[in-house]
Amino acid sequence: MVTSSPPSGCQTPWCTLPRVHRAAAALVATLVAALALVLAPLEAAPKRDYAAAAWTILPPGENGSLTFDRNTTDQAKLYDALTPLSGNVAVRDIRRFFKPASLGRAPAEGQKRERPRPGLTIVRDRFGVAHVTGKTEADVAFGSGWVTAADRGLLLQLIRGPARVSALDVPGLDPLALALSGKSFVPSAEAEAFLANQLDAVRAQGVLGRKVLALINAYAAGINGYYRSKGIPITPFTANDVAASAALIAARFGTNGGQEVHNAMFLDALEDRLGSADARLVLADLREANDPEAPVSVPGRFPQELPSVASPGSAVIDDGSFTGAPLDAPAAASNALLVGAKRSETGHPLFVAGPQVGYFFPEFFAEMELSGAGFAVRGAVFPGVPLVLVGRGQDFAWSATSSEADNLDLFVETLCEDDRHYLYRGQCEPMRRFFVGTLKTQGQPDQPVAYYETTHGPVVGFATVRGKRVAISAQRSTRGRELLSTRAFYELNTGRVTSAQGFLRTMNAVEFSFNWFYADDRDIALFSSGRLPVRAAGTDPALPTLGTGDYDWRDFLPFEAHARGINPPTGAIVNWNNKPAADVGSADSNFSYGSVQRVDLLRAAVAARKKHTLATVTGAMNRAATQDLRVARVWPVIKAVLQTGPAPSARAEAAASLLDDWRSAGSSRLDRELDGKVDDPGAAVMDAAWSRIADAVMTPVLGPLVDDLARLHGRSDDAGPGGSAYISGWYGYVDKDLRTLLGQEVRGPYSRHYCGAGVLATCRAALWAGLDDAAAELQAEQGPAPSSWRADATAERIRFASGVLPDTMRWSNRPTFQQLMSFSGHRPR
Repeated sequence: MVTSSPPSGCQTPWCTLPRVHRAAAALVATLVAALALVLAPLEAAPKRDYAAAAWTILPPGENGSLTFDRNTTDQAKLYDALTPLSGNVAVRDIRRFFKPASLGRAPAEGQKRERPRPGLTIVRDRFGVAHVTGKTEADVAFGSGWVTAADRGLLLQLIRGPARVSALDVPGLDPLALALSGKSFVPSAEAEAFLANQLDAVRAQGVLGRKVLALINAYAAGINGYYRSKGIPITPFTANDVAASAALIAARFGTNGGQEVHNAMFLDALEDRLGSADARLVLADLREANDPEAPVSVPGRFPQELPSVASPGSAVIDDGSFTGAPLDAPAAASNALLVGAKRSETGHPLFVAGPQVGYFFPEFFAEMELSGAGFAVRGAVFPGVPLVLVGRGQDFAWSATSSEADNLDLFVETLCEDDRHYLYRGQCEPMRRFFVGTLKTQGQPDQPVAYYETTHGPVVGFATVRGKRVAISAQRSTRGRELLSTRAFYELNTGRVTSAQGFLRTMNAVEFSFNWFYADDRDIALFSSGRLPVRAAGTDPALPTLGTGDYDWRDFLPFEAHARGINPPTGAIVNWNNKPAADVGSADSNFSYGSVQRVDLLRAAVAARKKHTLATVTGAMNRAATQDLRVARVWPVIKAVLQTGPAPSARAEAAASLLDDWRSAGSSRLDRELDGKVDDPGAAVMDAAWSRIADAVMTPVLGPLVDDLARLHGRSDDAGPGGSAYISGWYGYVDKDLRTLLGQEVRGPYSRHYCGAGVLATCRAALWAGLDDAAAELQAEQGPAPSSWRADATAERIRFASGVLPDTMRWSNRPTFQQLMSFSGHRPR
């Protein structure tokens, strides 16, 4: 069950976010002051709904106001109640712990109805989800805006300024941290003109573009109409606000890369330790950019983002020399399990999927149904954007995961004259100063916000290359273009997608880097989208590019080169932010495309049955959501090395036995008794031992640089209150190196042995020592009986940022918004 505990600050995938300050809480409170489950049989749904099963969940609840009601945490209770079932999910559990998500169901007696204007009706169901029906497209969009202001008005107002910061990629300012800081942001005329250019670009898309623009304006009118109806005085919402909100999605969720400078500094340190040639080989090992053992989601080869043999167009940055704004990639926990018709007991595909956007209150996503004037859609909407971004239509469903595809590059600018001029195409060019706006904090002086930019983008900092000072600029492929992706969602929302093949073509118009998933009554499909740069020959995607103009981007990936697939021979498409297909390289910020990836847990569960039901696929997702990947996938090879010699102590041997037993029991981190402790003592052993084991494997080659690698890419991202875990590349490092050492079959072996420098006895001794040290630590802290050792489950509980909501949930590595769908029919094809 959901329990209450004191707020504990930011516990989301963006762990840099602060807690809401008292001033911010007061601001939010001011805004708010101003501002029996029905389970009818799905067969009774109107004929336009072809779903045989349709269920969703979005914790904590639809109500995003600080005036708490039954819809504030009702979905959190359901979400949390599924977790302890692990893989034992039955049909009745779906009905108990998800909410029905049919289309066009007649409202029950007593349900709240609103008529904000003629031609528009809004009905709320028991969960507070709004069902918007309009006579015209403008009516529907107006209703979407009205509901957004009602359900996510707090977020809508808090992110208006920060979203502009995101649109412009302002260095050194985290938009979400700014939104929760209590500061207000007043944009400049220059910033507003930048956003308005996007509206002109949408208008230039012809008839469809003009339709989209009309929807955007109607949506803004709906937001303003709601505030007027409540007597809330705000600066009117505009189409520019929509452009900024779309940019917040693109920059935070659909962007990958930006770690090249830190990679290059690590390479410089490696060169000092190992020499240039060996250093580059080791970096290639650690990057795992194209490991042939990496699990993929669809068959076929789609070469992209692969390292060059030589890279004269890339720079090595002097270690420790960079000063400036970090570009941190968001964590990802979205997943998708699609089972095709031939492996479904009903003969129709099964779809269990959802994006992970973190656990917030108010939650960033809201849920609504849009119908009328061609709209027939239900799903998740993002504040400030009028259309459903992830959801279902009459006869299909779609979802997304972050693809880790690289669409953000750092360029090294050669300075000339001073820090505000750079060399480009043989000319000394001035950097442009961009005045973004003003930060205002009550009782403090105004703070102007500005940055300098080159032809590539904003200057994020400075560094040195062989002692010479350079500037570093950032180029994002979607910057200033975010609204152009709206047409794809318009087609999805209005039923213009009628087949899997049509879905692939539609999603090619999405410029953000996502994997998109589709299912109807006969097909399943994946398309990996993004405006992905075709880089110049002689550049390494892992390193910053010389900004002289000789190595600028050449083009963007065409449709044919994007990873995609329909009805693969395996009968399933499974993804958990893993490599979508063979030869798809990883973003420079992603080191996790190795031999072990968390999708292995989902793949194993799907492969365990020849035929599936919606309940068994849901169970596969739910079982993996509490499993510890380290013991489930990596422990067997560690144990195989340990077994080549005796344990150094009885306690080390006992610790190894606990890990064996835990793995045999399913590797779950559940706290079923809610006593604040993970049930199995093996969890405590692995938590204490993993960093020691990882270091034992990598230190013989890396030495003190093992900590530098950990700063680039953490040794582990195990269970924690943010809800996302087990996407570290270190799991693959340990697995592949130890299998190689044991003489087991390895495809794409590393350039050298790491553990024990290739000496089995030395490696074994180091691993046993790490396990023994962990056991000694546990013994000192928790007593001599290994069976009594426990990991702290309370610390792992999911907490909702901003800390306003005290409720918590059991830890679960699971999407925030989730759909369970299957279709038994289709419109005429």
